[in-house]
Amino acid sequence: MSLNQTVLEIRERQRIKSKPYDEPAAFWFGKDNLRGDVVDVMTIIFQTSGCYWGKQGGCTMCGYVYDSSTGTPADDDLMAQLDKALEQVERRKLEKLMVKIFTSGSFLDEREISKDVRKRILKKLADDERIVAVLAETRPEFVTDEAAKDCLSVMNGKPLEYAYGLETSSDRIRKESINKGFSFAHFKRAAEIAKQNGIFTKAYLMLKPPFLTEREAMEDILKSINDVAPYAETVSINLCNVQNGTFVEKLWENKEFRPPWLWSIVNILREAKTKHPDLYLMSDPVGAGAKRGPRNCKTCSRDVADMLREFSITQDIKTLDTVDCDCKLLWEKELLLDDVTFGSPILE
Repeated sequence: MSLNQTVLEIRERQRIKSKPYDEPAAFWFGKDNLRGDVVDVMTIIFQTSGCYWGKQGGCTMCGYVYDSSTGTPADDDLMAQLDKALEQVERRKLEKLMVKIFTSGSFLDEREISKDVRKRILKKLADDERIVAVLAETRPEFVTDEAAKDCLSVMNGKPLEYAYGLETSSDRIRKESINKGFSFAHFKRAAEIAKQNGIFTKAYLMLKPPFLTEREAMEDILKSINDVAPYAETVSINLCNVQNGTFVEKLWENKEFRPPWLWSIVNILREAKTKHPDLYLMSDPVGAGAKRGPRNCKTCSRDVADMLREFSITQDIKTLDTVDCDCKLLWEKELLLDDVTFGSPILE
C-alpha cells in the first residue's frame, strides 16, 4: 500500500463537523515582522470546499483539511466570512495591520475560490486604509503569470505575498515523509513568477516530519534554508505537531514519533540567522510543551516558546540566548544516540 493510500484511508474515517457556510473556519490576531516593520496581523482561514490534494490523501501531518466545508460555500458566503473577520478589526480598533489569507488549501485554486471572488477579496482588503499588506497561501502549481497579474490589478500598489508549504528542499523527504505532491522545482518556478511580478515569497518549512531523527531533521532544515534563501524573503519554520486524524497521529500513538525538541529550532535559527542576516526567519511553535507538540522539559518549554516568538518579531539573534535549562544536556545526548536507534524515537 502506498503512503498516499494509507493517508487517504485515515482521512476517510474522519468526520467533518458541519458549520454555517458564511462563517470562516477560524481567525485570530497577533503580531509579525513585516520586512522590518512590526505590525498587527489578522489571520483568516476561509471555509472552502477544501484542498484538492487533501481530498486525494494529502500530507502526512496535516489536520487542517478538516477545516474545510462539508459542501461548497457560495461566493456571497465567502465574502460574508471576510466581513465577519473584519468586524473584529473594527472592534479591536486596529489602525495598521497585515492580513494573512489561508483556506486549508490554496487561495489561487479556483475550485476553492473563484477568480471573481478572489479579486473581490483582495480589492476589499486593498481598499481598506488600515491594511498595509496581504499574504495568501497557495500550492505552487496554481501560480501563473496570469493569476499574479490578476491579483495585483486590484491591490492598489499594496504589497502582496504568496506563501507556500514547501516543508523541505529535499524532494525525497517531501515525497517519502510528507507526501506533499509537488517538487522543489515547482516551488522555484512559482517564486520566480512571483518575483517577476513584484510579489514577495514566503516559504514554510517543516521541522521533523516522520521517519527522520532529530539530527537528520535539523540538518534538513538548515540545508533547506540555504536552498530557499535565493527565492524567498521570509522563511517560517513550523515544528511538526500531532494533529487529529493524521498519519503522524498513528505513528505517535504507536510510540513511533516524537515531536521535535525546542532546542533544535533554537539552534537552527541561531545558525541560519548568522549565515543569512538579511533573511527573515520565523517560528511559532504551535502546541509547545504539550505531549502532542514540540517540547523540551515541563520547566522551560513555555519560556523557550516565548523566546522563539520574540526572536520572530525582533530578528535579534541575542534573544535566542535569554533562556537556558538543564534539559539541554538530554537533548544533546539524544542527538548523539538517536542515529543508532534504527528510527525509533527516544521517549521521555
